[in-house]
Amino acid sequence: MTAFEVVRDALWNNIRLDPAALAVVDTPAVQRLRYVRQLGHAFLVYPGATHSRFEHALGAYHLARRALSQLEDAGDARLAPGDRTTLTLAALLHDIGHYPFSHALEEAGLPRHEAVAERHLAGGELAERLGEMGVPPAQLLALIRGGGRAPLAGLVAGSLDVDKLDYLSRDAWMCGVPYGVIDVDRLLMSLTVAPGPDGRPTLALHEKGLAALESLLFAKYQMYRNVYWHHAVRSATAMFKRLVRNAIAAGRLSADQVAVATDDGLIHDLMQADTAGLARRLRERRLAKRAVDLPATELPADAPAWAADDPELQQHVEDRLAGEVGLRPGELFLDFPAKPDMLALDLPLVQRDGTVIQLAGADATAQLGLPRVAGELHRSARRLRVFVLGNATVSAKAIVELVMLPREEVLERVAKERSLL
Repeated sequence: MTAFEVVRDALWNNIRLDPAALAVVDTPAVQRLRYVRQLGHAFLVYPGATHSRFEHALGAYHLARRALSQLEDAGDARLAPGDRTTLTLAALLHDIGHYPFSHALEEAGLPRHEAVAERHLAGGELAERLGEMGVPPAQLLALIRGGGRAPLAGLVAGSLDVDKLDYLSRDAWMCGVPYGVIDVDRLLMSLTVAPGPDGRPTLALHEKGLAALESLLFAKYQMYRNVYWHHAVRSATAMFKRLVRNAIAAGRLSADQVAVATDDGLIHDLMQADTAGLARRLRERRLAKRAVDLPATELPADAPAWAADDPELQQHVEDRLAGEVGLRPGELFLDFPAKPDMLALDLPLVQRDGTVIQLAGADATAQLGLPRVAGELHRSARRLRVFVLGNATVSAKAIVELVMLPREEVLERVAKERSLL
C-alpha cells in the first residue's frame, strides 16, 4: 500500500489522506458518516443537499492539514509529528458521534454529538486503530469538545475552526446558493499564534484577515436565514423530532440505537410502527404547513428560551395547543429555533504593529461591524412558526403571548390544564 491516498472532492478537488487518516477512515464508525447527511432534511428544499458528514469530515481534515502547513511554513508553529497527527485526526473525527439528520435530535433532547463521540473513540475498531498508532483518545475527545489546551486546539473547535470553514463553503456549494462564499485561502494565510487572555499561546488571526473573517460571519448569518432555518426544512425537522421522541418514549428505539443509526436506517425503523402516518408523510414530503410565521423582530427582544431549549415542555405545549384548535396530539408543532452565539467571536487579533487584542466583546465591535449588530441579525434570522397537519386557525397574537410567558408559568398552565391560547 502507498504511504498516502488522494480522494477527489467536489469542493477542494484533491484531498491527500496520510497513513494515520487511512488507518481510521475505513473503520465502521467513520464509514457510517457516509450515510448521515450533512444538512438533514434540507434536501427536501435544495435537491443537491445530499452531501454527507463523511465528505465534511474529509474537508475539515484537509483544511487542518493546510492550516498546519501554513503555520509551520510561516514559522508560527513547530509541531512534533505526534501533535500534528492528533490535530488532523481530531479534525477528521470531530463529527464521529453525530446523529442522523443533522442537529435535529440534539434539539429533541438527546445528548450533544460531541458527548456521544466518546463511545466511538473508546471502543470498537476505531479505538483499536488509534491505539496501534499511539494516539490517546482522551486528547482527541478534549479537542473535539473544545477543551483542548494545545496552542492550536482552536483549529478543531473555536471561533475560526476548520469545521466552520468547510461546512459553510460545502453547504452553500451543494445547495446551489451564493450565501456561504467565504475567502478560505485568505483566512488560512492569516492564521498565526499569539498569547491568549491567560498568556498561553493560542490560535490567532492577523489583522489582514479581518475582512475575510467578517465575510465568514455574514455567510453564517445568511445560511441560517435562508437554508438552515428555511420554513420547509424546519417543518420536516419538527415532524422528525416528534417521530423519534415518540419512538423512544414507547420503547421502540433507545437513544443508544439512534446514536449509531444512519439516516435511511432510522427512517426505516420509524416506519415499521408508524401508527400516525407521520413517518410516511415525511418520506413523501407531505409536510406540515405554516399556520403562524412571524419574524422574531416582531417579538420583544427578551423572549424566554423555553420554546427553543426545552423539548419536553415544548411537546406538552404543542399537544395542548393542538387540542385547543381542533387537532389531535402530534398534529401541531411549535418552532422557534435559536442560536444566540451565531456571530460570537473569541480569539486573539494580531495588529499590524504587532500588538495583540482579544476579538471578543467590545474589542470585537471596535474592529468589525457585524458584532455590533449581532443581536439584531440573530433576531432577523429567527422566525416563530406554528406548523399544522390539517385545517386549523391559530392566533398569531396568542402564540406570541404564549412564547413570551416565563417557563414557570407555562409549566403551571400545562400542569393545571389551563388554556394556553
